[in-house]
Amino acid sequence: MKKSSDVAAVNLIAWVVVGLFAVLATAPFLILIINSLSSEHSIINHGYQLWPSEFSLDAYGMVFQNPQRILNVYTVTILVTGIGTVVSLLLSSMAAYVLARREVRYRNALAFFLYFTQLFNGGLVTYYLLISRDLHLSNTLWVLILVPMFSVMNILIMRNYMANSIPEAIIESARIDGMGDIGIFFRVVLPLSSPVLASIGLFTALGYWNDWWTPMMFIQKQELQPLQYTLYQMLASVTYTAQMVGNMPTLNLPKESLKLAMTVVATGPIILVYPFLQKYFVQGITIGSVKG
Repeated sequence: MKKSSDVAAVNLIAWVVVGLFAVLATAPFLILIINSLSSEHSIINHGYQLWPSEFSLDAYGMVFQNPQRILNVYTVTILVTGIGTVVSLLLSSMAAYVLARREVRYRNALAFFLYFTQLFNGGLVTYYLLISRDLHLSNTLWVLILVPMFSVMNILIMRNYMANSIPEAIIESARIDGMGDIGIFFRVVLPLSSPVLASIGLFTALGYWNDWWTPMMFIQKQELQPLQYTLYQMLASVTYTAQMVGNMPTLNLPKESLKLAMTVVATGPIILVYPFLQKYFVQGITIGSVKG
């Protein structure tokens, strides 16, 4: 059927509006990349520009001045992010499935105990002593994987999805066919939960990728330090050096452009993952918005 002129006009306006929003959304990142290739002198004197007046790779040269270390921190970060995201999704979805089953006694009480930890905690000192003295996780990869693993809000979101979006009849049919709870979880619930798993998985991976607080607290070995904490140390070192030497003309540290280059190095790889999860992510963020 041929579209009427008013429908075509509405579609054109929608495309224009969405296109403008897309340009506005991508413009800051493009400016970030462009100005990370600018010289320190250009940024200080002219600010951030759409096209730099002086190109320079000094900031990237400082970031990659020790390629072996950058390769090592990338390896640690990718390893921690991959293992942590998979294990976190598995255990969180298991907890959510238990809380979503109506036949589980005291499931509301269990959900309240989980939510209670979001409101109150034991404080930083007890947290540090538990991790370092009692669990002996300091200076191990396990502390980077286990500490950020659980998010109560993610578990509750998964529970709501499983309770409201997966028909009870499917689970009952699987049970009648002789399937146990483990089989139902892995062969029925998980495949039907791909939208929420992709959405929560993306946020969990971002949490692991951007985590610098945990290694700052518990990691002293350089070979176990992840990307974000290494970049944080690098920036702190340059800032301290710049403050100590003052305005010495013989030392030109790319302080401002270094911040931009570090942002590109830190965010570039994780952005490449988003296109593969976009389909499920769009479905996942609409959980609970439309019911019917």
